[in-house]
Amino acid sequence: MVQRLTNWAGNITFLADRVERPASLDELRDLVAGSAKVRVLGSGHSFNRIADTPGVLVSLDGLPASVEIDTAASVVRLTGGVRYAELGRLLHGKGYAVRNLASLPHISVAGSCATATHGSGVTNGSLATAVSAVEIVTAAGDLVTFERGGDGFDGAVVALGALGAVVSVTLDIVPAFDVRQYVYEGLPAGALDDHFDEIVSRAYSVSMFTDWRTSLINQVWVKERLDEAAGPVPLPDLFGATPAGGPRHPVPGMSAVHCTEQMGVPGPWFERLPHFRPDFTPSSGEELQSEYMVARADAVAAFHALREISDRIAPVLQICEIRTIAADRHWLSPFYERDTVAYHFTWKKDPEAVLPVLGLIEDRLASFTPRPHWGKLFTLSPETLRARYERLPEFQALARRHDPAATFANAFVTDHVLGS
Repeated sequence: MVQRLTNWAGNITFLADRVERPASLDELRDLVAGSAKVRVLGSGHSFNRIADTPGVLVSLDGLPASVEIDTAASVVRLTGGVRYAELGRLLHGKGYAVRNLASLPHISVAGSCATATHGSGVTNGSLATAVSAVEIVTAAGDLVTFERGGDGFDGAVVALGALGAVVSVTLDIVPAFDVRQYVYEGLPAGALDDHFDEIVSRAYSVSMFTDWRTSLINQVWVKERLDEAAGPVPLPDLFGATPAGGPRHPVPGMSAVHCTEQMGVPGPWFERLPHFRPDFTPSSGEELQSEYMVARADAVAAFHALREISDRIAPVLQICEIRTIAADRHWLSPFYERDTVAYHFTWKKDPEAVLPVLGLIEDRLASFTPRPHWGKLFTLSPETLRARYERLPEFQALARRHDPAATFANAFVTDHVLGS
């Protein structure tokens, strides 16, 4: 009997024959080796069919959770079902941190790295750049480990689940640090023309939010590491933006109760780098999401291209976030060898109204060769998308070597990555 399970947003109903939650590594290995089609479900926070399968959908939540810190090597090894909220508390309690976090701490570490999910900061890479080793269960039920610097590693970290079930990842860690964040309001959009680099480089992590309804950037979120902070108070004026008079939510009119603490109150990295608190769910999934990455050098030109269609974007939008991400070396990463600016769209939950706007956005950004987030909505053709990943042939060979029968492939992965 087909089980009806949906993703977090509820816009995707998975087509799996059954859902399994193995309770041990050996049980997982036997399950995978005995199945013709398998996909692993992380926190379910994707918005397209990247996690779908006609076979067995596997959740790793039932595996014993483990987090092991190696202080001598400055790494932490954790099992596949661990989420950033859990990892953050544990690491900080031992005096350590990871360099960056995404806006939501509720997402799984393994799934986030596999799709190159990211935070913000001109010197901060995606979450996948912290990975120094990844261990997978292959279609044959074997355990295979890829280590940084080794054969296939740059293809195995951001692998979209196409190589196998990720049962552990090893992350670089650094000494714990404190962060304070301020929100500025009313940044004139014209300030980006001459000061974009200065604005996004203002602090360790900077995010801009716009609803595309006016000539203003609604908010600028500035997250400063205390050991790098320039002074004890926020700037009275950030290129025309002024400090918010109280806590703010990125979406206009929504309560800030679920947001991490603002107003310059210092706190540990894991309670400030995300936008939302780990002990709250920021929404009930009443949204859709898309994200397009272009070269940071094209950030301002891309912004103006999007402004030309703001009258089409705004009616179906909740908020748009603009972030920066440093280049990396992962073959399927949207940031491969390209310092990047990301335009992230949180849409109203109306697929019929949103999908035509995605096509319009992709058309306006075409000259900047945008790469979409693998786990979010887009309408780019598989041929167009595959052409934007120069190391794709090497990844395809890696997948054939470790999953020759395409056990872990699904329609999404086959169409957009592996080819027919």
